[in-house]
Amino acid sequence: VQLQASGGGLVQAGGSLRLSCASSGSIFGINAVGWYRQAPGKQRELVATMFSGGSTNYADSVKGRFTISRDSAKNTVYLQMNSLKPEDTAVYYCYVNTRYQPLNYWGQGTLVTVSS
Repeated sequence: VQLQASGGGLVQAGGSLRLSCASSGSIFGINAVGWYRQAPGKQRELVATMFSGGSTNYADSVKGRFTISRDSAKNTVYLQMNSLKPEDTAVYYCYVNTRYQPLNYWGQGTLVTVSS
């Protein structure tokens, strides 16, 4: 199973983007799905998580602006990003955490660039 992230691009500050993370197959025993990001010269940051029960968690820096969602029928996770800021510029990676090996799946990353 592979995760394919897409939807990144160049957007002006205040704009919106929706990232998608599609799985090539079904993943069983999912504990959580989510998105990390890594900006140049910075540590990787956990942006958003959706747990198997549907609860969500967001980094303080994106609360109220980003929304994570999941379409299980399509094996796809989304990250709706609104009111984007230049500091949101980063490579965004999706992940899936499961109870079974290999425990974690990662997408290849999609670049989001927000211009001021």
